[in-house]
Amino acid sequence: MNELAERFESRALEENKSNDKLRCDACPVMCYIAEGRTGACDRYGNFGGRIVRCDPVTILEHAVETGQPLVPFGQDEPWSGNPVNTGRRFVTAIGAGTTYPDYKPAPFIVSQEVEGVDLVTVVTEGIFSYCGVKVKIDTDRHIGPEAATVRAAGEAVGHVSTAEYGSQMLSLGGVHHLTGGSKAEGRVTCDTLLSLCNKQPVELTIDGGETVIVQAGQPPVIGGAVESRMRVGCGSATIGMFASQWRGLVDEVVVVDDHITGVVSEHQAGKVLGWEDTGIKIVGRRSTPGRYFKVSEPGTGWGGTMLEDPLDILGTWNPKKGARPGLSILMVSTTGEHYGYYELDGDLKPVKMPFPDRLRNSVELIADNCEPALCSVLFVGGAGGSLRAGVTENPVNLTRSVHRLQTYVTCGGAPVYIWPGGGITLMVDVTRLPDNAFGYVPTPALVAPIEFTLRRDHYEQLGGHVSDIRTVEDVLAKGGEFLNPRVVTPAPAGNDWPPLAQLRLRQ
Repeated sequence: MNELAERFESRALEENKSNDKLRCDACPVMCYIAEGRTGACDRYGNFGGRIVRCDPVTILEHAVETGQPLVPFGQDEPWSGNPVNTGRRFVTAIGAGTTYPDYKPAPFIVSQEVEGVDLVTVVTEGIFSYCGVKVKIDTDRHIGPEAATVRAAGEAVGHVSTAEYGSQMLSLGGVHHLTGGSKAEGRVTCDTLLSLCNKQPVELTIDGGETVIVQAGQPPVIGGAVESRMRVGCGSATIGMFASQWRGLVDEVVVVDDHITGVVSEHQAGKVLGWEDTGIKIVGRRSTPGRYFKVSEPGTGWGGTMLEDPLDILGTWNPKKGARPGLSILMVSTTGEHYGYYELDGDLKPVKMPFPDRLRNSVELIADNCEPALCSVLFVGGAGGSLRAGVTENPVNLTRSVHRLQTYVTCGGAPVYIWPGGGITLMVDVTRLPDNAFGYVPTPALVAPIEFTLRRDHYEQLGGHVSDIRTVEDVLAKGGEFLNPRVVTPAPAGNDWPPLAQLRLRQ
């Protein structure tokens, strides 16, 4: 049993009213915590007869003039106690605490003036039962059929989604896996999401497919092999990009691809260049000239197909349409990892020949135009009505303000994408957050930082908790309700704040 599961099992199941235990109301579990110990989530503890948020509130510091970090990011030294603001400071929700029970204001409602604009940032750690991650795996290789169940430690945690250009996609988590299945399924799902969001590696198995190891910002490991390249494009696109590189060097080029295999002599790019017919026949479903679907079932071979020998997709060559002995053929995959050179013999059969130097540069050009294979992990969560009550007494006002772009949403200081439609459904690249920004509670649910920034006059119009507004300096000096420790650290590069152009324009 993993560590997270042990913590789930060890939480208090009955009320313990002994004098040395305090009841923590930071989440629905309502742990009773002994002096010097932490609750089931490891986030709150009983220290000195008070419930304390154990992790420090993370305060990001932005250079005033450039928006770039003042010193390299990642230092672990705590705040020195000096309240002098040498840059622009942003109080994140990492370590801030939650609004639970949600009738109360958010743990931190912070004001500061930036370039003449009076801003308020409402800071809270949201408890997300309705959450998951979208995982983008840059690879041509087949990892499993669409809609196949994805498992971690044997438990179902999600499914394979529709493939995108050069990438396989997974949809993991969600309320049905977190709370709608067995206790073991919920625990493993929560553990999987937490590890992925905190940029740690996770091994997943796909029903009818491969075992993969994914980690945000790292290359995927598929069937034990580390991927290195993301394809430059489909077979047709590769023909379109590089046809001119092959003109005059070879008679025919076939770019093998699971989705769209390209044939240069038939392709429009070849025709524009004056390419002669070769009499080639491709075993597959012809879409448009030079573009073929279904040349093979998907797999881990050439161009994401099952092919180990690319000649398997060639039919009988037609001498009436240009086939002749000695005709030269280059076959290559969409990443340039697989390639071979062939010539037709007297019976018009392709025979593999030593690879000529004249074509090597073109194959290397395909490889050079590929991008490094990476795993991308995007946290997706819905900021529900109860969380919004920590911002304003009428939660729908916040939703409307977000969709009017009057309120700017961040996650641990990182910019988010807000989905259109009802509610506040956000999506964020976890690599843009500081390390270990996510937590959990054993309900089970993920805990994610979320911040809402808007102009003070707009906050007052929302019916916000104006009496609870504090300055950044006050937060630095006093912390929060749970005696939070504080840490000031340079902001990750690229996470500029605040979005003054947006907030100034929205009246």
